[in-house]
Amino acid sequence: MSLNWKEINLILSELDLPGFQIQKAVQTTYDVLSLKIHGKGVSKNLLIALTPGACRIHETFKGIPKNDTPLRFAEFLNSRIVNGWIETADQLGDNRILRIIVRLGVHRFRLYIRLWSNAANVVVTDEEGTVLDAMRRLPKRGEISGGHYAPETALGPTVPEKARERVREYEVRELPGPGSFNAQIDAWYAEQGGALSLENLREQARRIFEGRMGRLKASLERLKAKEADYAAADRLKEYGDIILANMASIKSGDEWLEADNFYAEASGTLRIKLDPKKTPAAQAEQYYEQYRKAKNGRAEIQAEIESGEEGMKKLELTLANLLTETNPLSLHKLLKTGGTKPPPQSKLDKKRPGLSFRSKDWLIIVGRDAAENDELLRKHVKGNDLWLHARDYPGSYVFIKQRSGKTVPLDILLDAGNLALFYSKGRNHGEGDLFYTPVKFLRRAKNGPKGLVIPTQEKNLHVKVEEKRLKALEQCRIEKREVIDKVCARRA
Repeated sequence: MSLNWKEINLILSELDLPGFQIQKAVQTTYDVLSLKIHGKGVSKNLLIALTPGACRIHETFKGIPKNDTPLRFAEFLNSRIVNGWIETADQLGDNRILRIIVRLGVHRFRLYIRLWSNAANVVVTDEEGTVLDAMRRLPKRGEISGGHYAPETALGPTVPEKARERVREYEVRELPGPGSFNAQIDAWYAEQGGALSLENLREQARRIFEGRMGRLKASLERLKAKEADYAAADRLKEYGDIILANMASIKSGDEWLEADNFYAEASGTLRIKLDPKKTPAAQAEQYYEQYRKAKNGRAEIQAEIESGEEGMKKLELTLANLLTETNPLSLHKLLKTGGTKPPPQSKLDKKRPGLSFRSKDWLIIVGRDAAENDELLRKHVKGNDLWLHARDYPGSYVFIKQRSGKTVPLDILLDAGNLALFYSKGRNHGEGDLFYTPVKFLRRAKNGPKGLVIPTQEKNLHVKVEEKRLKALEQCRIEKREVIDKVCARRA
């Protein structure tokens, strides 16, 4: 159930938004937005949900999970209205459309929040009503960048004119729990209030994952039935052995062989189907070939069964974790992203090939061979990252990851230069020249070996190996090893 216009007015009166500064926008999913605001000595998280059946705005007292990949509308808000001050915040009549006017410097922006269950949206315009962006881009309504949105001009009768008609139809709900209506509505929606309640989200999780587990279970049953068929493969090998043992008794054109089954625990006669057009040896080889195919097929089926059973365990564990989540916003986000939390950044760093060093907030990456150099170039560096390589010696590619708005300091360049020379054939010479240029000025050598590039617009850097600098870098290495210490000790 969404908020009615009287409840929205009560929430706005409690929030008292004029005078607050918008400090941050977080978009958990495509239909849930949070504004962190501060003013009058307090900080608040303003929750805006566009979910059908649970459209609302109120202060939330639960944690706001971030999306793993920043979403477009939140990025827009952070670039345009964050640090702005709220001048006014009111509902336009009784139409469940809120207008928040935000002042940032000499500019004023209008933040419209339309809480209609089937057409909810958040639209930002300038003072003339030109749409700058919308949380949901709706071209037919003109709610796209460059469109026009001014709901004030399309409103019907105001509240006083219609109050007598609606006073009985819409009332502020009496909700359990202590505190303000904002606190009560936040708790109520979390527990039982529509699509974003814990109850509904948990039921959704059960439905999604039990459906997946049901389909996987049916697939496993089919695989196990097929495995049972392949389990009879040993009989085919026995047929071949018995045919070879009785070749002398098989006549040309025979369709059956009746022979003693020497594989059976008790003595007995066995009938084996023969191809009258084939020799006994060819017939035996045919059974052996069928045996090999069945054996290989059984191994593949067993591998699929093992993988399926492992997948079943993961689904059961994921569902159990989802059902224990107590924050509905976090649960909603997890369901939107497949139910699993992303690995921590430290684990993501481990997947990067080569060696990684942190020096004064700069990330330096070293590829130790052609394969690592190639993978780093393809997947882990961008055009403005800096590339270094020893000029006269084969060796590692070294990359300095670019930081927004920053120029690489000389000290960091010398750090990377020492690493480039150290991880090259020029290490024992103690000094040497290096190429360096942004990655965007590298060109792959046509038909060349993996990782080979030709630099353009490169500059030269002469570097002397500094043992003290290398040892300091070793202390900053992610997943430290002792290679540099050992080499430096030998040189000393």
